[in-house]
Amino acid sequence: MSYSIKHMFHIAAPRGKVYEVISTINGLANWWTKQTTGESKVGEIIEFRFGKQFFNKMKVKELKPNESVTWECIEGASDWIGTILTFKLDENEGKTRVRFEQSNWRETNDFYAQCNFSWGRFMESLRNLCQSGKGNPFEG
Repeated sequence: MSYSIKHMFHIAAPRGKVYEVISTINGLANWWTKQTTGESKVGEIIEFRFGKQFFNKMKVKELKPNESVTWECIEGASDWIGTILTFKLDENEGKTRVRFEQSNWRETNDFYAQCNFSWGRFMESLRNLCQSGKGNPFEG
């Protein structure tokens, strides 16, 4: 059995803009963590650091311009390894609808709950960046 964290929300910004901030190193650094490095190309690795104690490395599995971004966690907290992170974008009532999922969790423990809460905060940071130009990324 595996579990997923899911969030669905709307952003009052064009789909192209939302795609840019979830698919580029600069965009990701401005809503998730300032400590984002690597290459956002299929087959390449992006590393996200949260201070000295937490990090994860994502292999870019798929990039569909203005539609979706998919990563696989290949290194980091043991509960994250093997999880698949997907952002799917479409248009709904003049806004960009974002469907985020982090799938393949093995259990719904306290760490899962903490990550689910943190994703909610970072999804709001993503929305704020796209709508106002200012996100609230982890700054270390």
